[in-house]
Amino acid sequence: MILSVSRRTDIPAYYSEWFINRLKEGYVCIKNPMNAFQISKVSLNPSVVDCIVFWSKNPAPMVNYLNQINNMGYKYYFQFTITPYDKTLEPGLPDKRKIKETFFALSERIGKDKVIWRYDPIILNEKLSIQYHINAFGNMMSVLSNFTNECIISFVDPYKKTRRQMGANLVRDISKDEMNAIAEEFSKIARNTSVKLKTCAEPIDLSKYGIDHASCIDQNIIENIIGCPLAKNVKKDAQRQSCGCMECIDLGAYNTCKNGCLYCYANISPDAIKTNYKKHNPVSPLLIGEITEKEKVNDRKVKSLRTKNLAQIQFKL
Repeated sequence: MILSVSRRTDIPAYYSEWFINRLKEGYVCIKNPMNAFQISKVSLNPSVVDCIVFWSKNPAPMVNYLNQINNMGYKYYFQFTITPYDKTLEPGLPDKRKIKETFFALSERIGKDKVIWRYDPIILNEKLSIQYHINAFGNMMSVLSNFTNECIISFVDPYKKTRRQMGANLVRDISKDEMNAIAEEFSKIARNTSVKLKTCAEPIDLSKYGIDHASCIDQNIIENIIGCPLAKNVKKDAQRQSCGCMECIDLGAYNTCKNGCLYCYANISPDAIKTNYKKHNPVSPLLIGEITEKEKVNDRKVKSLRTKNLAQIQFKL
């Protein structure tokens, strides 16, 4: 089982204490995002948790707990997003200089193979031009390239909700020609480093620039981290056909991230986030709120994907 912590909210930034408490308790409860009265109880025993994938724009709070996570026997890596945007688009984030310092420190502590840089999403508007991104990406690559082996990029999906949150002046569709222009220039910048460029859930083929499709929850990365092969387990995502991630269990909840990024698909409104955050209890099995009599809790069957026979063969070799 792979744990995603989390695509739906920034657990490392705002809910690290809760997450550590769940590891200590050995289980977590997750509400069905489509039916709040259905709850899954999931074992977090290290024997079934093959790897944890942390997603964050500011994982500094989680760094303080890494020794505990290590001592409990869990393996993990980070999807760490750093973009060139200011508080107009990302009002809840601290100064980017502090975020970069966290990136450096985290990489030096756990290894750059376990810290994936996400330049995600790429947004174009009157201020954020193609040249703006080329300059910003070049500047960021010059300081981050010694601390990561991989950079994942994606282009903003201007959903109706995203357009409503951002406004027409802050987001627009990006043409294939523009995607190609950005990819070509980004690849030239990355060529002078050891960083591999990939795209996240993008249908466009940019392989001619040396940019492959990413699997953000990546089987090869996980196998290298845990030192053991895993059974093939690619998830099927009807909404994101180009997603190659392994199947995982996400511990997050929508409308709970205080980063407040205007382009985020996982939040409806600042008021909803504030309301939910007030319900958070670090010792509750749920990320938000408590379990009531109205809700049905079912044990979810989970298992390790580690293939022991192959692991023994690899070990002998």
